[in-house]
Amino acid sequence: MLRRSCLLLVLCFLFEQSSCAHFQSRPGQEWPHSQTGPSAAGRNGGSRGFQRVKRGWVWNQFFVLEEYMGSDPQYVGKLHTDLDKGESAVKYTLSGDGAGTIFTIDQITGDIHALRSLDREEKPYYTLRAQAVDIETNRPLEPESEFVIKVQDINDNEPKFLEGPYTASVPEMSPVGTYVMKVTATDADDPTYGNSARVVYSILHGQPYFSVDPKTGVIRTALPNMDREMKELYQVLIQAKDMGGQLGGLAGTTTINITLSDVNDNPPRFSKSIFHLRVPESSAVGSAVGRIKAHDLDIGKNAEVEYNIVPGDGGAMFDITTNEHNQEGIIMLKKPLDYETKKAYTFKVEASNAHLDPRFHSFGPFKDTATVKINVLDVDEPPVFSKPSYAMDVYEDTPQGTIIGAVTAQDLDAGNSPVRYSIDWKSDLDSFFDIDPVRGTISTNELLDRESIAQHNISVVATKVNNPVLTSKVAVTVHVLDINEFTPELAMPYETFVCESAKVGQVIQVISARDQDLPQAGQRFSFRSPQEGVKTKNFTIRDFGNNTAGVVTLRGGFKRRSQEIYHLPVLIEDGGLQTLSSTGTLTIRVCGCDTDGSLLTCSAEAIFLPVGLSTGALIAILVCIVILLVIVVLYVGVRRQKKKETLMTSKEDIRDNVIHYDDEGGGEEDTHAFDMGTLRNPKVIKENMFRRDVKPELGLCPRRPVVSQNSADISNFISLRLQEHEGDTCAPPYDSLATYAYEGEGSVADSLSSIESVKGEPEEDYDYLNEWGPRFKTLAGIFGQRSESQSDVTSSTTTENKH
Repeated sequence: MLRRSCLLLVLCFLFEQSSCAHFQSRPGQEWPHSQTGPSAAGRNGGSRGFQRVKRGWVWNQFFVLEEYMGSDPQYVGKLHTDLDKGESAVKYTLSGDGAGTIFTIDQITGDIHALRSLDREEKPYYTLRAQAVDIETNRPLEPESEFVIKVQDINDNEPKFLEGPYTASVPEMSPVGTYVMKVTATDADDPTYGNSARVVYSILHGQPYFSVDPKTGVIRTALPNMDREMKELYQVLIQAKDMGGQLGGLAGTTTINITLSDVNDNPPRFSKSIFHLRVPESSAVGSAVGRIKAHDLDIGKNAEVEYNIVPGDGGAMFDITTNEHNQEGIIMLKKPLDYETKKAYTFKVEASNAHLDPRFHSFGPFKDTATVKINVLDVDEPPVFSKPSYAMDVYEDTPQGTIIGAVTAQDLDAGNSPVRYSIDWKSDLDSFFDIDPVRGTISTNELLDRESIAQHNISVVATKVNNPVLTSKVAVTVHVLDINEFTPELAMPYETFVCESAKVGQVIQVISARDQDLPQAGQRFSFRSPQEGVKTKNFTIRDFGNNTAGVVTLRGGFKRRSQEIYHLPVLIEDGGLQTLSSTGTLTIRVCGCDTDGSLLTCSAEAIFLPVGLSTGALIAILVCIVILLVIVVLYVGVRRQKKKETLMTSKEDIRDNVIHYDDEGGGEEDTHAFDMGTLRNPKVIKENMFRRDVKPELGLCPRRPVVSQNSADISNFISLRLQEHEGDTCAPPYDSLATYAYEGEGSVADSLSSIESVKGEPEEDYDYLNEWGPRFKTLAGIFGQRSESQSDVTSSTTTENKH
């Protein structure tokens, strides 16, 4: 009733302050309305218009029920004005939302009906406009008024969970009341009218583990100490019911999958208290001996296990690490095993969690201990040498078969097999050494030379007799010691000079020596002159006692004119047990020096000084000689070039034109390699044309024309020219190749070369060339073939002339 009154107040305001004092909301009552005087006449300048009057509308009903299922149209309300006196003089009209389609009005009575069922969730209210007009003139009796028809809600929508199904997680072992999540159901009915949209939550499935708040939909744990290891996944069914949960309300459900997340509430546990492992004694250090595992019911990082060996018997020999993938403990070998030394090891391993939760310390210690027993297995091992390597010394040139040392190896296995020794042939390719296979003594097999090889590196192999496959190898280094076998010599070829101004007792050169031997205490050399017993007058040797000596002058006044070079013998002795010596010779040149003793020159210039030629003059003379030689070479080259140009064949003279090309001719069809027009045109032949490949030393020899102006037979033309050249007295005395052939392979004509001339020279016997020696053998063969083929050439030429 209160809501209707409020709605009427709003309508009164919309109807432009119409009077609502006489409105009664109960059905069957009317809204009386009296007219007021004119109110708008003055606005229009005295023109006639509507007067503002008090309207009185009566609605028998302002609400219409949704989802109306009756067969007749649903009655909504009634419109009535005070001007309607019941004489059917007033007509009512309706416009606005749904007018004519959803809502209809009786024009005489003003009754409004809904033509079809309405849904509040589709449209909650409709705004319409009503007007009363004169039925005869259609003149509006009052201004148009607006009113609202509201669809009254009924409970026709159930609550819905729009985001279901849901997933949630809560830690295991949580206390009662631990928040899990909140769910919300939505009801499309009108929350302001009745209880259609008032939702209440309840649990249909999931008790007694969880509970839900009926008003807020918050889900909480309802049972303490829920253990994930016992049950991890819970499925809870939540119901939302409208009408405040009363009977007849509509309900909707959703499913919530709740998972218990893991916490570290379980310690690791070994599946057994003792683990037995076996390992061969030949296992390498760092290799895995075995695996053990402590199982933890937790998952993820809560199940990570750390393994440690309790200090004791096996702490020094073994170590343990954790496999991150499967949390196994891998026992590793830290030191080599020896079955003969110790056959078994026993130690304890402790497994503990890496990440502890202080909330569960009261559950007890989060670790476990197990015993590990490892048995060492005996393995047939190779022999073991007494030393990791051996070093031996021997003097060079030691006689063959001399023992220089020995190696020792032993089989440490229980069988104690005998050992045999041998030298690896790859380490002693030249067989310098030999070894006794039983005792292991090493002896020389060849004479050793320290200067060739100062150190030998060989490998000795030890093999077990009862198992030859098992071998071991050791390195033996043999140092070859030096003996005094090489004589000393000068350290270098000295270039010694003495100044012409040198004084008596002056040291002009310091010398030293070298020796290929390598004494134990370093090298010791002494120097002296082999002429000490003989009286010398030029130079002597002075030993400084530090492996060096000096060349000392015994006189002054050296002159290059009198003697330019002196030779001084030097006797050198080493300091070995067996002293060896040698004599070297120093070449001393007399040179010119300045006042402070610096060298000026020792060259042959001194010989030319009396003539008065200086160094600059000698250089100038050499330059002039070189220039003259260059001029002569250029002149000779120019002369040869000019001579070659005079012998060049003119391209204008077709007689001596030699065409060179690499392609094989195409027979008579080939007309590109040679100018055929010249041969076919006899007019180009000029008189008194002389050969240009020789010098006209014998005078000018005019030629006679041999071809008529009307000749067109090229074959006859070439034959005549060939005969002309054979009888030409101006021809050179040497062979000249004049080629007139233009025919290629497949031509009807044979060879047209002038070499195979018709008129050859008289036959001559060239057999005497064979008697001249091997140098004329080729020439004799050429002329011999020429005489044999002379008759064939003549007959061939005759045939060509006939053609």
